[in-house]
Amino acid sequence: MEKSREEVQQKPVRVIAAVCRNMGIGKDGKLPWHLPSEFQYFLNNVTKVSTPGKMNMLIWGKLCWYSHPQTIFPLPNVLHVVLSTTLTTVPDHAHFLCQDFESAVQLAAGPPLSGMIETIWSVGGTQVYKDALNHPWCDLVYLTDIMADFDCNVFFPDFDRTVFKEQENVPGVPKEIQEENGIKYKFQVFKKMGGAV
Repeated sequence: MEKSREEVQQKPVRVIAAVCRNMGIGKDGKLPWHLPSEFQYFLNNVTKVSTPGKMNMLIWGKLCWYSHPQTIFPLPNVLHVVLSTTLTTVPDHAHFLCQDFESAVQLAAGPPLSGMIETIWSVGGTQVYKDALNHPWCDLVYLTDIMADFDCNVFFPDFDRTVFKEQENVPGVPKEIQEENGIKYKFQVFKKMGGAV
């Protein structure tokens, strides 16, 4: 039976990342900084749902998935999708395996998951972020500005700051500069402007 168009439910696609001054996000499969409170902010956002019983979908690139400590799993209110063209089985702690970003979005937007998924979060790496930023359903980018230089070999993709505008006074997002382990950082939220959705 063919899926009818009505069965596809559009979901907000959101991006969350922490970047240092040169837009670096990682080095050799690891975070170059140790900021437990910033990481907790990430976890709080991606696991937050507005309706009990709903869940969020986290979309991970394969390398990003394997670079995260296994101790963070399981996460409450979350289904994990790992993107890979080479894996043949779903990795431990993940729920689904998809070949590309759009397949993962369609998985969340169609039955049986569409009634359950509230928000789709892109959590890295570079290509997964790029695909999310270019997706028509992408509405918000949560970007922590790590106000320091780190040696990175993985970077957050450029995005158009005339399309995504920084928002002031976002509920639940501290606007003061934070400091942890001698490193200053600031939480930012960018919202997509215009009717691209």
